[in-house]
Amino acid sequence: MKPALGPAAPVRSSQRFVILDALRGFALLGIALANFPEFSLYTFLNASAVEAMPTYGLDRVVRFLQYLFIDGKFYTIFSLLFGIGFSIILSNAEKKGVDGFKVFYRRMGVLIFIGFLHLMFIWSGDILMLYALLGLLLPLFRRLSDKKLLAWAFALLFLPVLVDGMQEWGHFSLSAPVVRWQQHWCAEFGITEANFAYWLRDAKDYGEVFQFLIQGALVRVQEFIDGNRYFKVLGLFLIGFYLGRNRVYADLAIRKAWLRKVFRYGFGVGFPLSLLYAWSALNHQVWGTTLHSLLYFVSVFPLGFSYVAGICLLFLRRPQWKIFSWFAAPGRMALSNYIGQSLIGMFLFYGIGLGLGASLGLAQVEGIVFLVFIVQMLLSRAWLSVFRFGPLEWGWRMLTYGRYFKLRSEA
Repeated sequence: MKPALGPAAPVRSSQRFVILDALRGFALLGIALANFPEFSLYTFLNASAVEAMPTYGLDRVVRFLQYLFIDGKFYTIFSLLFGIGFSIILSNAEKKGVDGFKVFYRRMGVLIFIGFLHLMFIWSGDILMLYALLGLLLPLFRRLSDKKLLAWAFALLFLPVLVDGMQEWGHFSLSAPVVRWQQHWCAEFGITEANFAYWLRDAKDYGEVFQFLIQGALVRVQEFIDGNRYFKVLGLFLIGFYLGRNRVYADLAIRKAWLRKVFRYGFGVGFPLSLLYAWSALNHQVWGTTLHSLLYFVSVFPLGFSYVAGICLLFLRRPQWKIFSWFAAPGRMALSNYIGQSLIGMFLFYGIGLGLGASLGLAQVEGIVFLVFIVQMLLSRAWLSVFRFGPLEWGWRMLTYGRYFKLRSEA
């Protein structure tokens, strides 16, 4: 029997899986820990300025811990969740007898627009546009068997090692044209190596901030090319799609043994190799780009997978723990909180706000992240006690489905 036809609609609160929202909230915290060193302009400081800070010794330890536990691991989680979300959209649409691909393409189109606004007018470190553009490719893989899907995922995750090896062996850079373009705009606005780290802190108005964002968008493109991020993200999307298609998130109890293996092997392999990866990153890839890329492949992804499996196992053991609902609240409105973190970063560190940029050590910056995230958790819980969606999620859904949704929760 075919399902009854009905209008496409987002998943209702009663249909949500707490573990997915909690994982999304956990990833949101990790992404803030990865992003705020750049918001604070600490990342842009030269070695002498960093060494002159009174917190230099502690900051170096924190930087190592960042590379060890944070770098790459949390966008890994977010990317897996994105792929799972794709499978849920298709499943939900199939049950209603509507075109899930049409809904998904509209959703990605709106996300491209949101990401573009974020990238060009708020923060150059945007990831939303890349997610949405790569998301458009996901339907191409929908008919692959599980085995072929995972084979494609593995190939995409490993491909950066080959690309980096080719560039290192051939002594060329794929991002060179983008770098030249970025340097053109820096020269146009007077952004130099000497004032690069302080430009946003010293900005007197938004016009100067926007000048930095123009060249910053090109820096972001360079980062994607140099890091082969598009291959990595698409590979993770496919793994997430595999997990979602097999409804792993809905059948955690019967997959406990499998989750234990993922956690055990992921941590057992990923943690010790992440020690090597962190040392390589902290020392500017002294073993070369190709070996550093290989270390990334064998350390970041396994450890990121172990995070997901470990949290799922903890949820199975202690589902009543309040920590899951606390993380799930910001996870339910992850888009609003992600953009909110950018706005908070602008306010705290740029000259158009408090102007704290380039003055705080890394340990202080990461301490601020925890305070910001606690505030976001409190605000998210308060908001969702009254409303069904986060503010940006509400607009995103209406533009996706082409109709009005009530924002306020029903009593």
